[in-house]
Amino acid sequence: MPDQAHATEDVAEEPGEEINEPLLSIEPEPTMPEPVRQRVVVLAAAAITGMPLDELPSAVKRVAKFAPNRRARLGGAAIAAQLAADPVFRQRVGTRAIDASGELGAAVREGTTPAAADPVDVAALAYLARPAGWSGLVAGAAETLKADADSAAFSGRLVAAEHRAVRAEHERAVARVEAEKLRDELNRLRTEADALRDEVRALGKSLRESQARERKAADTLAADKGRATRAAADAEAELRRLRAKLSDAELTASGARLVAKEARAVDDVRLWLLLETIGRAAAGLRRELALEPATKLPADFVADQAADRPGVAGKAGARALEADDPVRLDQLLALPRVHLVVDGYNVTKRGFGDVSLEQQRGRLVSGLGGLAAQCGAEVTVVFDGAEKMVAVPGVPRGVRVLFSRKGETADELIRQLVRAEPAGRPLIVISSDREVADGVRRHGAYPLSSDTLLRRLSRG
Repeated sequence: MPDQAHATEDVAEEPGEEINEPLLSIEPEPTMPEPVRQRVVVLAAAAITGMPLDELPSAVKRVAKFAPNRRARLGGAAIAAQLAADPVFRQRVGTRAIDASGELGAAVREGTTPAAADPVDVAALAYLARPAGWSGLVAGAAETLKADADSAAFSGRLVAAEHRAVRAEHERAVARVEAEKLRDELNRLRTEADALRDEVRALGKSLRESQARERKAADTLAADKGRATRAAADAEAELRRLRAKLSDAELTASGARLVAKEARAVDDVRLWLLLETIGRAAAGLRRELALEPATKLPADFVADQAADRPGVAGKAGARALEADDPVRLDQLLALPRVHLVVDGYNVTKRGFGDVSLEQQRGRLVSGLGGLAAQCGAEVTVVFDGAEKMVAVPGVPRGVRVLFSRKGETADELIRQLVRAEPAGRPLIVISSDREVADGVRRHGAYPLSSDTLLRRLSRG
Protein backbone atom coordinates (compact mmCIF):
# COMPACT_ATOMS: atom_id res chain seq x y z
CA MET A 1 0.00 0.00 0.00
CA PRO A 2 2.73 2.60 0.77
CA ASP A 3 4.60 1.63 -2.49
CA GLN A 4 1.41 2.16 -4.47
CA ALA A 5 0.96 5.59 -2.88
CA HIS A 6 4.59 6.53 -3.81
CA ALA A 7 3.97 5.35 -7.32
CA THR A 8 0.90 7.51 -7.60
CA GLU A 9 2.76 10.58 -6.38
CA ASP A 10 5.69 9.94 -8.78
CA VAL A 11 3.41 9.62 -11.79
CA ALA A 12 1.51 12.77 -10.86
CA GLU A 13 4.76 14.78 -10.52
CA GLU A 14 6.26 13.88 -13.97
CA PRO A 15 5.49 16.63 -16.49
CA GLY A 16 3.85 15.86 -19.77
CA GLU A 17 2.22 12.63 -18.60
CA GLU A 18 -1.50 12.26 -18.16
CA ILE A 19 -3.30 10.06 -15.67
CA ASN A 20 -6.38 8.59 -17.24
CA GLU A 21 -7.78 6.80 -14.13
CA PRO A 22 -7.13 7.60 -10.47
CA LEU A 23 -5.60 4.85 -8.39
CA LEU A 24 -7.66 5.81 -5.33
CA SER A 25 -11.41 6.01 -5.44
CA ILE A 26 -12.91 9.09 -3.84
CA GLU A 27 -16.18 8.68 -2.03
CA PRO A 28 -18.13 11.45 -0.31
CA GLU A 29 -17.16 11.93 3.33
CA PRO A 30 -19.85 10.55 5.69
CA THR A 31 -21.12 12.41 8.75
CA MET A 32 -19.35 10.69 11.61
CA PRO A 33 -20.48 10.69 15.26
CA GLU A 34 -18.17 12.64 17.56
CA PRO A 35 -16.80 9.51 19.35
CA VAL A 36 -15.85 7.98 15.95
CA ARG A 37 -14.22 11.23 14.79
CA GLN A 38 -12.18 11.46 18.02
CA ARG A 39 -11.11 7.81 17.67
CA VAL A 40 -10.04 8.42 14.04
CA VAL A 41 -7.86 11.36 15.19
CA VAL A 42 -6.27 9.25 17.97
CA LEU A 43 -5.49 6.36 15.59
CA ALA A 44 -4.09 8.73 12.97
CA ALA A 45 -1.97 10.59 15.56
CA ALA A 46 -0.49 7.27 16.70
CA ALA A 47 0.09 6.10 13.11
CA ILE A 48 2.01 9.30 12.20
CA THR A 49 4.78 8.25 14.61
CA GLY A 50 7.73 7.04 12.57
CA MET A 51 6.41 8.23 9.17
CA PRO A 52 8.96 10.12 7.02
CA LEU A 53 8.40 13.85 7.00
CA ASP A 54 8.21 13.93 3.19
CA GLU A 55 5.11 11.70 3.38
CA LEU A 56 3.33 14.09 5.76
CA PRO A 57 1.25 17.09 4.63
CA SER A 58 2.67 20.45 5.65
CA ALA A 59 -0.22 21.08 8.05
CA VAL A 60 0.62 17.87 9.96
CA LYS A 61 4.39 18.32 10.01
CA ARG A 62 4.08 21.01 12.69
CA VAL A 63 2.69 18.50 15.22
CA ALA A 64 4.55 15.39 14.01
CA LYS A 65 7.30 15.84 16.62
CA PHE A 66 4.81 15.80 19.50
CA ALA A 67 3.90 12.70 21.53
CA PRO A 68 0.80 10.88 20.11
CA ASN A 69 -1.55 12.05 22.88
CA ARG A 70 -0.39 15.65 22.64
CA ARG A 71 -0.43 15.41 18.85
CA ALA A 72 -4.06 14.30 18.92
CA ARG A 73 -5.02 17.04 21.38
CA LEU A 74 -3.24 19.97 19.71
CA GLY A 75 -3.33 18.95 16.04
CA GLY A 76 -6.58 16.98 15.94
CA ALA A 77 -8.38 19.47 13.70
CA ALA A 78 -5.50 19.60 11.17
CA ILE A 79 -5.16 15.79 11.09
CA ALA A 80 -8.90 15.32 10.56
CA ALA A 81 -8.92 17.88 7.74
CA GLN A 82 -5.98 16.21 5.98
CA LEU A 83 -7.58 12.75 6.33
CA ALA A 84 -10.70 14.06 4.60
CA ALA A 85 -8.88 16.04 1.89
CA ASP A 86 -5.83 13.88 1.13
CA PRO A 87 -6.66 10.27 0.10
CA VAL A 88 -2.97 9.30 -0.20
CA PHE A 89 -2.21 10.51 3.33
CA ARG A 90 -5.32 8.74 4.62
CA GLN A 91 -4.28 5.50 2.87
CA ARG A 92 -0.82 5.62 4.47
CA VAL A 93 -2.25 6.33 7.89
CA GLY A 94 -4.95 3.67 7.46
CA THR A 95 -2.41 1.01 6.50
CA ARG A 96 -0.32 1.72 9.63
CA ALA A 97 -3.41 1.88 11.86
CA ILE A 98 -4.75 -1.44 10.48
CA ASP A 99 -1.37 -3.12 11.04
CA ALA A 100 -1.17 -1.75 14.59
CA SER A 101 -4.69 -2.99 15.43
CA GLY A 102 -3.82 -6.67 15.03
CA GLU A 103 -6.69 -9.09 14.54
CA LEU A 104 -9.33 -6.35 14.61
CA GLY A 105 -7.50 -4.44 11.86
CA ALA A 106 -7.20 -7.59 9.75
CA ALA A 107 -10.92 -8.30 10.15
CA VAL A 108 -11.85 -4.75 9.14
CA ARG A 109 -9.54 -4.94 6.11
CA GLU A 110 -11.36 -8.10 4.99
CA GLY A 111 -14.73 -6.42 5.48
CA THR A 112 -15.79 -8.55 8.47
CA THR A 113 -16.58 -7.29 11.98
CA PRO A 114 -16.01 -9.33 15.16
CA ALA A 115 -19.19 -9.55 17.23
CA ALA A 116 -17.48 -8.39 20.45
CA ALA A 117 -15.62 -5.46 18.82
CA ASP A 118 -16.29 -1.88 19.87
CA PRO A 119 -18.35 -0.27 17.05
CA VAL A 120 -16.43 2.98 17.51
CA ASP A 121 -13.06 1.24 16.88
CA VAL A 122 -14.51 -0.66 13.91
CA ALA A 123 -15.94 2.49 12.34
CA ALA A 124 -12.69 4.44 12.87
CA LEU A 125 -10.56 1.71 11.27
CA ALA A 126 -13.06 1.34 8.42
CA TYR A 127 -12.94 5.11 7.77
CA LEU A 128 -9.12 5.02 7.55
CA ALA A 129 -8.75 1.74 5.58
CA ARG A 130 -11.85 2.21 3.35
CA PRO A 131 -12.59 -1.50 2.71
CA ALA A 132 -15.70 -2.53 0.80
CA GLY A 133 -18.80 -1.39 2.67
CA TRP A 134 -16.82 0.95 4.98
CA SER A 135 -19.49 3.63 4.87
CA GLY A 136 -22.02 1.09 6.15
CA LEU A 137 -19.72 0.33 9.11
CA VAL A 138 -19.51 4.04 9.95
CA ALA A 139 -23.28 4.40 9.61
CA GLY A 140 -23.81 1.30 11.75
CA ALA A 141 -21.56 2.73 14.48
CA ALA A 142 -23.57 5.94 14.40
CA GLU A 143 -26.83 4.00 14.72
CA THR A 144 -25.40 1.91 17.57
CA LEU A 145 -24.23 5.00 19.47
CA LYS A 146 -27.59 6.70 18.87
CA ALA A 147 -29.45 3.58 20.05
CA ASP A 148 -27.27 3.43 23.19
CA ALA A 149 -27.95 7.10 23.90
CA ASP A 150 -31.69 6.62 23.34
CA SER A 151 -31.68 3.56 25.58
CA ALA A 152 -29.84 5.44 28.34
CA ALA A 153 -32.26 8.37 28.05
CA PHE A 154 -35.25 6.02 28.15
CA SER A 155 -33.83 4.22 31.18
CA GLY A 156 -33.30 7.58 32.89
CA ARG A 157 -36.87 8.64 32.16
CA LEU A 158 -38.15 5.27 33.38
CA VAL A 159 -36.20 5.54 36.65
CA ALA A 160 -37.45 9.12 37.10
CA ALA A 161 -41.04 7.99 36.50
CA GLU A 162 -40.61 5.17 39.04
CA HIS A 163 -39.21 7.64 41.56
CA ARG A 164 -42.14 9.98 40.97
CA ALA A 165 -44.58 7.10 41.40
CA VAL A 166 -42.93 6.03 44.66
CA ARG A 167 -42.92 9.63 45.89
CA ALA A 168 -46.60 10.04 44.94
CA GLU A 169 -47.51 6.82 46.78
CA HIS A 170 -45.56 8.02 49.81
CA GLU A 171 -47.33 11.37 49.70
CA ARG A 172 -50.72 9.62 49.45
CA ALA A 173 -49.86 7.48 52.47
CA VAL A 174 -48.77 10.58 54.39
CA ALA A 175 -52.00 12.33 53.36
CA ARG A 176 -54.03 9.35 54.62
CA VAL A 177 -52.19 9.41 57.94
CA GLU A 178 -52.70 13.17 58.22
CA ALA A 179 -56.42 12.76 57.40
CA GLU A 180 -56.74 10.16 60.16
CA LYS A 181 -55.00 12.51 62.56
CA LEU A 182 -57.32 15.36 61.56
CA ARG A 183 -60.39 13.15 62.06
CA ASP A 184 -59.14 12.15 65.51
CA GLU A 185 -58.45 15.79 66.31
CA LEU A 186 -61.98 16.77 65.13
CA ASN A 187 -63.55 14.13 67.35
CA ARG A 188 -61.45 15.34 70.27
CA LEU A 189 -62.47 18.95 69.64
CA ARG A 190 -66.14 17.95 69.48
CA THR A 191 -65.81 16.17 72.80
CA GLU A 192 -64.12 19.22 74.30
CA ALA A 193 -66.88 21.48 72.90
CA ASP A 194 -69.53 19.36 74.58
CA ALA A 195 -67.62 19.51 77.83
CA LEU A 196 -67.23 23.28 77.48
CA ARG A 197 -70.98 23.70 76.93
CA ASP A 198 -71.66 21.78 80.13
CA GLU A 199 -69.08 23.89 81.90
CA VAL A 200 -70.69 27.12 80.61
CA ARG A 201 -74.06 26.04 81.97
CA ALA A 202 -72.48 25.21 85.31
CA LEU A 203 -70.64 28.54 85.36
CA GLY A 204 -73.90 30.42 84.60
CA LYS A 205 -75.53 28.81 87.59
CA SER A 206 -72.49 29.54 89.72
CA LEU A 207 -72.50 33.17 88.53
CA ARG A 208 -76.05 33.66 89.63
CA GLU A 209 -75.26 32.19 93.03
CA SER A 210 -72.18 34.40 93.28
CA GLN A 211 -74.18 37.51 92.53
CA ALA A 212 -76.55 36.62 95.34
CA ARG A 213 -73.62 36.13 97.71
CA GLU A 214 -72.09 39.42 96.50
CA ARG A 215 -75.20 41.35 97.45
CA LYS A 216 -75.11 39.73 100.87
CA ALA A 217 -71.39 40.50 101.23
CA ALA A 218 -71.93 44.17 100.32
CA ASP A 219 -74.00 44.55 103.45
CA THR A 220 -71.10 43.42 105.63
CA LEU A 221 -68.39 45.27 103.63
CA ALA A 222 -68.75 48.54 105.48
CA ALA A 223 -68.20 46.80 108.83
CA ASP A 224 -65.22 44.85 107.53
CA LYS A 225 -63.54 47.91 105.92
CA GLY A 226 -62.57 49.37 109.27
CA ARG A 227 -61.06 46.06 110.43
CA ALA A 228 -59.15 45.78 107.09
CA THR A 229 -57.65 49.26 107.51
CA ARG A 230 -56.33 48.36 110.93
CA ALA A 231 -54.95 45.04 109.63
CA ALA A 232 -53.14 46.82 106.73
CA ALA A 233 -51.43 49.16 109.17
CA ASP A 234 -50.29 46.19 111.25
CA ALA A 235 -48.99 44.39 108.09
CA GLU A 236 -46.98 47.47 107.01
CA ALA A 237 -45.31 47.63 110.41
CA GLU A 238 -44.47 43.89 110.21
CA LEU A 239 -43.04 44.38 106.69
CA ARG A 240 -40.69 47.13 107.88
CA ARG A 241 -39.52 44.88 110.70
CA LEU A 242 -38.83 41.95 108.29
CA ARG A 243 -36.89 44.21 105.90
CA ALA A 244 -34.65 45.35 108.72
CA LYS A 245 -34.10 41.72 109.73
CA LEU A 246 -33.26 40.79 106.09
CA SER A 247 -30.67 43.58 105.90
CA ASP A 248 -29.00 42.26 109.04
CA ALA A 249 -28.98 38.71 107.58
CA GLU A 250 -27.32 39.92 104.35
CA LEU A 251 -24.56 41.66 106.31
CA THR A 252 -24.03 38.46 108.33
CA ALA A 253 -23.86 36.33 105.13
CA SER A 254 -21.34 38.70 103.52
CA GLY A 255 -19.10 38.40 106.56
CA ALA A 256 -19.43 34.60 106.48
CA ARG A 257 -18.42 34.49 102.80
CA LEU A 258 -15.34 36.59 103.53
CA VAL A 259 -14.36 34.29 106.41
CA ALA A 260 -14.87 31.20 104.20
CA LYS A 261 -12.71 32.69 101.43
CA GLU A 262 -9.90 33.37 103.90
CA ALA A 263 -10.29 29.81 105.26
CA ARG A 264 -9.96 28.38 101.72
CA ALA A 265 -6.79 30.41 101.17
CA VAL A 266 -5.33 28.99 104.40
CA ASP A 267 -6.30 25.46 103.30
CA ASP A 268 -4.58 25.98 99.92
CA VAL A 269 -1.38 27.04 101.67
CA ARG A 270 -1.55 24.04 103.98
CA LEU A 271 -2.16 21.70 101.03
CA TRP A 272 0.80 23.11 99.11
CA LEU A 273 3.05 22.70 102.18
CA LEU A 274 1.78 19.13 102.53
CA LEU A 275 2.69 18.38 98.90
CA GLU A 276 6.17 19.84 99.41
CA THR A 277 6.62 17.73 102.56
CA ILE A 278 5.45 14.55 100.79
CA GLY A 279 7.80 15.24 97.85
CA ARG A 280 10.82 15.67 100.10
CA ALA A 281 9.85 12.62 102.16
CA ALA A 282 9.60 10.56 98.97
CA ALA A 283 13.07 11.70 97.90
CA GLY A 284 14.48 10.70 101.26
CA LEU A 285 12.76 7.32 101.12
CA ARG A 286 14.17 6.71 97.64
CA ARG A 287 17.68 7.42 98.92
CA GLU A 288 17.12 5.19 101.97
CA LEU A 289 15.84 2.28 99.88
CA ALA A 290 18.67 2.81 97.34
CA LEU A 291 16.27 2.37 94.42
CA GLU A 292 18.02 2.21 91.07
CA PRO A 293 16.66 4.47 88.27
CA ALA A 294 14.34 2.70 85.83
CA THR A 295 15.82 1.99 82.40
CA LYS A 296 12.40 2.13 80.73
CA LEU A 297 9.43 4.30 81.68
CA PRO A 298 5.72 3.40 81.42
CA ALA A 299 5.19 5.82 78.54
CA ASP A 300 7.87 3.97 76.56
CA PHE A 301 5.67 0.85 76.47
CA VAL A 302 2.75 2.91 75.13
CA ALA A 303 5.07 4.57 72.60
CA ASP A 304 6.24 1.17 71.29
CA GLN A 305 2.62 0.19 70.62
CA ALA A 306 1.41 3.57 69.25
CA ALA A 307 4.15 4.27 66.67
CA ASP A 308 6.06 2.43 63.93
CA ARG A 309 9.37 3.57 65.43
CA PRO A 310 10.57 3.57 69.07
CA GLY A 311 9.63 6.71 70.99
CA VAL A 312 12.31 9.16 72.09
CA ALA A 313 12.72 8.71 75.83
CA GLY A 314 12.51 11.80 77.98
CA LYS A 315 12.78 12.31 81.71
CA ALA A 316 10.08 11.76 84.34
CA GLY A 317 7.25 14.12 85.48
CA ALA A 318 4.22 15.22 87.77
CA ARG A 319 0.48 15.80 88.03
CA ALA A 320 -0.72 19.35 87.61
CA LEU A 321 -3.21 21.56 89.32
CA GLU A 322 -5.91 23.09 87.08
CA ALA A 323 -4.79 26.73 86.61
CA ASP A 324 -3.71 29.03 83.79
CA ASP A 325 -0.82 30.69 85.60
CA PRO A 326 2.57 29.57 84.16
CA VAL A 327 4.02 30.00 87.65
CA ARG A 328 1.79 27.12 88.78
CA LEU A 329 3.21 25.05 85.90
CA ASP A 330 6.75 25.81 87.14
CA GLN A 331 5.76 24.77 90.66
CA LEU A 332 4.36 21.46 89.41
CA LEU A 333 7.38 20.82 87.16
CA ALA A 334 9.57 21.14 90.26
CA LEU A 335 7.96 18.03 91.78
CA PRO A 336 10.15 14.89 91.69
CA ARG A 337 9.78 12.48 88.75
CA VAL A 338 7.20 14.69 87.03
CA HIS A 339 5.85 13.64 83.59
CA LEU A 340 4.57 16.39 81.24
CA VAL A 341 2.20 15.14 78.45
CA VAL A 342 1.32 17.71 75.73
CA ASP A 343 -1.58 17.59 73.22
CA GLY A 344 0.56 18.83 70.30
CA TYR A 345 -1.82 20.27 67.73
CA ASN A 346 -4.14 21.63 70.46
CA VAL A 347 -1.22 23.82 71.58
CA THR A 348 0.25 24.74 68.17
CA LYS A 349 -3.04 25.74 66.54
CA ARG A 350 -3.76 28.12 69.44
CA GLY A 351 -0.25 29.55 69.54
CA PHE A 352 1.02 29.62 65.94
CA GLY A 353 -1.67 28.17 63.69
CA ASP A 354 -0.74 30.52 60.82
CA VAL A 355 2.27 28.36 59.79
CA SER A 356 2.41 24.88 58.27
CA LEU A 357 1.93 21.75 60.41
CA GLU A 358 5.60 20.83 59.99
CA GLN A 359 6.69 24.26 61.26
CA GLN A 360 4.17 24.04 64.12
CA ARG A 361 5.60 20.69 65.22
CA GLY A 362 9.18 21.98 64.97
CA ARG A 363 8.52 25.11 67.05
CA LEU A 364 6.66 23.20 69.78
CA VAL A 365 9.23 20.38 70.07
CA SER A 366 12.10 22.92 70.15
CA GLY A 367 10.40 24.88 72.96
CA LEU A 368 9.68 21.70 74.94
CA GLY A 369 13.33 20.70 74.59
CA GLY A 370 14.39 23.90 76.32
CA LEU A 371 11.77 23.34 79.05
CA ALA A 372 12.96 19.75 79.60
CA ALA A 373 16.56 20.95 79.87
CA GLN A 374 15.58 23.53 82.50
CA CYS A 375 13.43 21.37 84.79
CA GLY A 376 14.62 17.83 84.03
CA ALA A 377 11.06 16.56 83.59
CA GLU A 378 9.96 13.69 81.35
CA VAL A 379 8.22 15.34 78.36
CA THR A 380 5.95 13.52 75.91
CA VAL A 381 4.24 15.41 73.04
CA VAL A 382 1.45 13.63 71.11
CA PHE A 383 0.30 14.54 67.57
CA ASP A 384 -2.51 13.18 65.43
CA GLY A 385 -0.93 10.91 62.81
CA ALA A 386 -4.15 10.34 60.77
CA GLU A 387 -3.51 8.46 57.48
CA LYS A 388 0.13 9.52 57.18
CA MET A 389 2.82 8.93 59.77
CA VAL A 390 5.24 11.85 59.81
CA ALA A 391 8.54 12.41 61.54
CA VAL A 392 9.97 15.35 63.45
CA PRO A 393 13.65 15.91 62.58
CA GLY A 394 16.10 16.86 65.30
CA VAL A 395 14.10 15.90 68.41
CA PRO A 396 15.93 17.43 71.41
CA ARG A 397 17.15 15.35 74.33
CA GLY A 398 14.54 14.68 77.00
CA VAL A 399 11.51 14.96 74.66
CA ARG A 400 9.46 12.01 73.41
CA VAL A 401 7.38 12.58 70.22
CA LEU A 402 4.44 10.22 69.51
CA PHE A 403 1.97 10.06 66.60
CA SER A 404 -1.39 8.34 66.85
CA ARG A 405 -2.01 5.36 64.58
CA LYS A 406 -4.58 5.15 61.80
CA GLY A 407 -8.05 5.03 63.36
CA GLU A 408 -6.75 6.44 66.68
CA THR A 409 -6.76 10.06 67.88
CA ALA A 410 -4.16 11.92 69.91
CA ASP A 411 -6.72 12.19 72.74
CA GLU A 412 -6.95 8.38 73.01
CA LEU A 413 -3.15 8.07 73.01
CA ILE A 414 -2.93 10.66 75.82
CA ARG A 415 -5.42 8.63 77.90
CA GLN A 416 -3.27 5.49 77.35
CA LEU A 417 -0.20 7.37 78.63
CA VAL A 418 -2.10 8.51 81.74
CA ARG A 419 -3.45 5.01 82.48
CA ALA A 420 0.04 3.52 82.05
CA GLU A 421 1.52 5.60 84.89
CA PRO A 422 1.58 4.18 88.46
CA ALA A 423 -0.84 5.61 91.02
CA GLY A 424 0.69 8.52 92.93
CA ARG A 425 3.15 9.64 90.24
CA PRO A 426 2.83 13.36 89.38
CA LEU A 427 1.47 13.77 85.81
CA ILE A 428 0.69 17.07 83.99
CA VAL A 429 -1.51 17.04 80.85
CA ILE A 430 -1.52 20.17 78.63
CA SER A 431 -4.75 20.47 76.57
CA SER A 432 -7.58 22.97 76.21
CA ASP A 433 -9.95 20.16 75.19
CA ARG A 434 -12.45 19.91 78.07
CA GLU A 435 -13.18 16.23 77.34
CA VAL A 436 -9.46 15.39 77.56
CA ALA A 437 -9.06 17.41 80.75
CA ASP A 438 -12.03 15.74 82.46
CA GLY A 439 -10.87 12.28 81.38
CA VAL A 440 -7.30 12.60 82.67
CA ARG A 441 -8.47 14.26 85.90
CA ARG A 442 -10.52 11.14 86.70
CA HIS A 443 -7.27 9.12 86.48
CA GLY A 444 -5.43 11.43 88.90
CA ALA A 445 -3.64 13.69 86.37
CA TYR A 446 -3.50 17.49 86.62
CA PRO A 447 -4.84 19.15 83.44
CA LEU A 448 -3.62 22.62 82.43
CA SER A 449 -4.74 24.69 79.43
CA SER A 450 -2.67 25.15 76.26
CA ASP A 451 -2.42 28.89 76.97
CA THR A 452 -0.53 28.11 80.20
CA LEU A 453 2.20 26.24 78.28
CA LEU A 454 2.33 28.89 75.52
CA ARG A 455 2.87 31.66 78.08
CA ARG A 456 5.55 29.56 79.82
CA LEU A 457 7.38 28.87 76.52
CA SER A 458 7.20 32.54 75.48
CA ARG A 459 8.90 33.44 78.77
CA GLY A 460 11.90 31.32 77.76
